[in-house]
Amino acid sequence: MSGRVGMPSPWLLLGPMLVIVFAAVGYPILMTLWLAFTDTRLMAGPGAAHFIGLENFAFAFSDSEFLAAAGRTIYFTVVSISAEALLGIAVALLLNEKFRGRTFCRALLVLPWAVPTIVNALMWRLIYQPDFGVLNAVLTQSGLMESYRSWLGTEGSAMNAVIVADVWKNYPLVALIVLAALQSAPLELYGAATLDGANAWQRFKAVTWPVIAPPLLVALVLRSIEALKVFDIFYVMTRGGPASSTKTMSFFVYEESFRFMRVGSGASYALIVVLICMVFVGFYVRLMRRQEA
Repeated sequence: MSGRVGMPSPWLLLGPMLVIVFAAVGYPILMTLWLAFTDTRLMAGPGAAHFIGLENFAFAFSDSEFLAAAGRTIYFTVVSISAEALLGIAVALLLNEKFRGRTFCRALLVLPWAVPTIVNALMWRLIYQPDFGVLNAVLTQSGLMESYRSWLGTEGSAMNAVIVADVWKNYPLVALIVLAALQSAPLELYGAATLDGANAWQRFKAVTWPVIAPPLLVALVLRSIEALKVFDIFYVMTRGGPASSTKTMSFFVYEESFRFMRVGSGASYALIVVLICMVFVGFYVRLMRRQEA
């Protein structure tokens, strides 16, 4: 293309886009990498930052609070992603069947996913409200509980309560991706499996699973990255409490950088979150390659 007379070079055409990408993505990444190896503080004056090597990372891996936050984040990710996958597959299989009102139900499926995360968090915070929340009212009036309880104010239930709110919002994404894959499944394979005497589970294992596995893994990759760096739903619903029982790694990064103003150590914590995300992505990529093989 560039060899033709009068045709501009491809790099010349890509130049404006590359400048914008570097300004929006590349520069912040390079700055974060630099800050992670310094003792920069947010309100410190010019020249106050010093290069300290791996001290921030050594402190992070020796900080029991950050390690506990990492454990809570991984627990949140594994439980929420597993629930979203199971619920998404079940709903997709249901909506793939022919029944009256199927189109309307498919349209309703999009609503939870379309709700902004902040709105979703506020809604579930009201549902869990200990004095007049809907959940307490339903459970007590149905006889399943004797008295109201503070779902977000108890260490044993706060994390699981946030997981329920997160699953409710994000399982439609998994369901829609799986449903789209089911639409491309060859119907003759189901007929052949039925003629061979295969039951429902055998048909799912032999026909349905190979069709939905690749797009399902893509959905799980996207959701895992979002879950590992989750911040907003915890900030709105629990503020990291009670007693730091819902403080995730991203919440820890926020407090370290903007509450305690230790930007250098906050950047190192952020890089650790990125590394954990890369481990999860690598695990999913390996599964995808095995599935293709």
